[in-house]
Amino acid sequence: MTSVKLDQYNLAILRTLQQHPALAQREVAERIHLSQNACWRRMKQLEAAGVIRGTRVVLGREALGIDLVVFTMIRTRNHSADWLAAFRTHILDIPEVSDFYRISGDYDYLLKIVTRDIASFDRVYQRLIDGFEIDTVTSCFVMEVLAEDRPLAL
Repeated sequence: MTSVKLDQYNLAILRTLQQHPALAQREVAERIHLSQNACWRRMKQLEAAGVIRGTRVVLGREALGIDLVVFTMIRTRNHSADWLAAFRTHILDIPEVSDFYRISGDYDYLLKIVTRDIASFDRVYQRLIDGFEIDTVTSCFVMEVLAEDRPLAL
């Protein structure tokens, strides 16, 4: 990765792409009042620097029948690097885990689990705890999504 200066044009590119990730490079250039070549060079520099890490499609969970979002916090007494490496591999092998963080505070890990219903969450939970010494698992079920996948404040 290389470093890149986040000047007004680069910030404008990033803001535009966050709001409209499917825009063609030409359309981005038009929106920020920059030539197509200059915009293309800047976008390539932002990609090379790791500032732009790709684009993605956001699927409608409800339309797919994947309605249950659960935040699960885990506390463990084992904090060795080997344990964490094995636990990370184990968690990343569970497709319903969409986000996975090591956190500070009363718990050690936070997972966002997205699944169909309580029965499918229970299967995820059983997989989650299978074969690992875990001290405490606490889950919070989302009742209503108020904001999600918001753009970064630039």
